[in-house]
Amino acid sequence: MVTKAPETKIVDSYRVSCDGGEGALGHPRVWLQIPNEHGWVECPYCDCKLVHKDFEGKV
Repeated sequence: MVTKAPETKIVDSYRVSCDGGEGALGHPRVWLQIPNEHGWVECPYCDCKLVHKDFEGKV
């Protein structure tokens, strides 16, 4: 069995939300703060990596 790698999304805000993106099959919407020092955060539900556009290609 092969496990899919978590999705990576490039965003333009340091305060972002994630709901799993699959409508009723997703997860509860959570608001996350991207730390200025790393430029990314992972969703605690779906492990999606949200990367700020200023850090694209650096993480």
